Amino acid sequence: MKIVSRNEELLRDALSCIPQPSSRTSLASCNKLIRFEDISAAAFKIQCGVQKTPCMYSRLSKQYGMDIYLKKEFLQYTGSVKERGVLYLLMSLPQDQQRKGVIVASDSNFSMAVAYHASELRIPVFVIMSTSTAPARVKMCREYGAMVISYGTTAKDSQVHARRLAQENGYLYLEEEDSAVYLSGLGTVGLEMYEQVPKLDAVIFPAGGHCGLLAGSAAALKHLNPHISIIGVESESFPVLKESLKAGHPTEDQACNNHHFYGDVSGVCFGSNSLQLTGKLVDKVVAVREEDILISMLRLLEYERATVDAEGAIGLAALVAGKLPELKGKRVAVVICSGNLELHLLQQSIAHALTLDNRVCRFSLVISDCPGDLSKLLEILAREEARVLDIKQERTFVTSELFTVEVICTVETRDKIHTAQLRNALLERYPRTAWTER
Repeated sequence: MKIVSRNEELLRDALSCIPQPSSRTSLASCNKLIRFEDISAAAFKIQCGVQKTPCMYSRLSKQYGMDIYLKKEFLQYTGSVKERGVLYLLMSLPQDQQRKGVIVASDSNFSMAVAYHASELRIPVFVIMSTSTAPARVKMCREYGAMVISYGTTAKDSQVHARRLAQENGYLYLEEEDSAVYLSGLGTVGLEMYEQVPKLDAVIFPAGGHCGLLAGSAAALKHLNPHISIIGVESESFPVLKESLKAGHPTEDQACNNHHFYGDVSGVCFGSNSLQLTGKLVDKVVAVREEDILISMLRLLEYERATVDAEGAIGLAALVAGKLPELKGKRVAVVICSGNLELHLLQQSIAHALTLDNRVCRFSLVISDCPGDLSKLLEILAREEARVLDIKQERTFVTSELFTVEVICTVETRDKIHTAQLRNALLERYPRTAWTER
């Protein structure tokens, strides 16, 4: 957590382990910044303010050949694991600063957690959001109890305005960073998982730019059992963590995308402390494709009734994509850390995932425009147990024979094998059937 305000001196006693943003932290000092005792203290302090989320055996286990346990952090009140680090930080602030208030400038899970927990602790909280922020996020933040101010057309405009308000009014400007306090709060996830699932072989975490959860939890798990394999997963499109580890310092991936679908998965690597902890404690970092993330979201919705975003699904995506064959037959825990996806994006994601999973397909064919010909096509679809989602007929612009009609049909099938059976049945009756490739 980056602390920026004219009242920084008030924090030195309570947060003396937080480095200044301009300082470079060595590995030795990094070890001092977060200890197992710090994580244990955080767990004790926040136990009444956050959910002890379940870590449950998943029905996906048989499908992927291992015992999978899902740590359902998306069940937190604001739908994100960020609550743990935020609550511990807010509770650690001096009373004088708690009375003056805090201010944040983004529409991220971090800001939502600050809005909720600051309100619960009766700390005045202000959230600056750009005018392009989704109305649903603005509404939710206000319902949590924050004073929301719309300012500027970009996130940078909002941040500049928030810093100015902090300087003028004595608020504490909070920006997600990797202080010991914040990492200790996030590390409580590792403590809980160790208690909930005996004899763990491996734990999979989301990685990307914001790898505080990975770093903090790795510190807890490796202290309790050095033999547990810690694995981070990030997007192939934004390999921020891999590039940063390779360079030895935080790097900014030029390909980073601010699209809300990706959330923190596509963020820049925000601190050397979590990066150094990751380099020391994490056994492996793998990258997955966007298609794997979408399939993972679909699997979680179908098998676990869990509605999650890309950040929440990316850990399971490594198993979906077959990136970790060494875990076959092992006991594996996966952190499902976030469930905040806008409804229109959720709808698009699931529709696209069904297509990728070969369960929604489209084809076109030409039949004679005579009574009964369309019903014969529908009979074939019914016999093959394909569910018709949409059907259209085109007569005017058909370029083949006169008195024919082009039928464009979208159907739902059970799986890839069922799709192949349907395709063969249609080609047998209509040899010129054209399939729309995804």
